[in-house]
Amino acid sequence: MVHRTDFIASFAKGLRVLECFRAETPRKSVSEIAAATGLDRATARRCLLTLTELGYAEYDGKYFQLTPRVLRLGMGALAALPLPQIVQPWLDQLSARTGQSSSVSILDETEIVYIARSAATRIMSIGLMPGSRLPAHCTSMGRVLLSALPEEEARKWIDLSDLAPRTMRSRTDPDAIMAELAVVRAQGYSVIDQEVEIGLRSIAVPLYDIRGRVVAALNLGIAASDAPASELAERFIAPLREAQSGLRRVLQ
Repeated sequence: MVHRTDFIASFAKGLRVLECFRAETPRKSVSEIAAATGLDRATARRCLLTLTELGYAEYDGKYFQLTPRVLRLGMGALAALPLPQIVQPWLDQLSARTGQSSSVSILDETEIVYIARSAATRIMSIGLMPGSRLPAHCTSMGRVLLSALPEEEARKWIDLSDLAPRTMRSRTDPDAIMAELAVVRAQGYSVIDQEVEIGLRSIAVPLYDIRGRVVAALNLGIAASDAPASELAERFIAPLREAQSGLRRVLQ
C-alpha cells in the first residue's frame, strides 16, 4: 500500500483522463471527460490542456483527442514485458499452420488487452494490434480468462462491465454469461459465435506458466463463412492445444 504522502493525486487524475479515450470514442469534450472520470470540469480541462501542451493530445476548440505520441507510453510498457517476445514465434507458426489470425491477450479488469498478434487476414472492421482492447465478457479470450478467476471475482468484473450488445448475438444477461464461464472452465476452451462482430467467430484456450497458473489466453479468429461454430473445436483445438503445451514449458 502506497503511503498517502507518496501518492500524487494530480498525476492519478491525469491517468484517469487518459483512460477515457477508447477506439469507439476517440474524441471527447471537457464535459464528457468530467462525467466519465468524476472530476470537476475545471480539473478535467487542466488535465486535458496539460496533455495537449505535452503533445499527447490535440484540441480543435471543442473536442480533445489523443495523438500518436501517447503510443510511446503503451508500446514502451508492452515492449518491456517478456511475454510478447516469447509468444510471437508461436503465433506466427500457428497462423501459418491454420491459415487463421492468432492472438494472445491478458485480462485488465473488464477488458482484454492484446499483447501479441499474427494476422493472417483482416476479418474485423477494426484493426487489432498489441495494445488493442475489447470487452472480456463477450470475447473468447476474455471468457477463458474470466473462467480462470474465482467465481466471485469473475462475477464482480461482469457486473462492472458494459453489457450493451455489440451484435444481435451478444449475451447480455450476467447469469447467462456466468453459466457460460462454467462451461468454458469445464471444457478448457471458449467458442464465440459473432458476439463481438457479425462475421467473426473465435476459439480460445488458456495459457499456463510452468506452475500451472493462467497467465494469458490464446485464440484463433475465423471468418464465419469459413467454418460453422459447431466445427471450430474439431478443426482448431488440436493446433491450439499444441501451442498451449509448448508455451507452458517456457512461460515462467
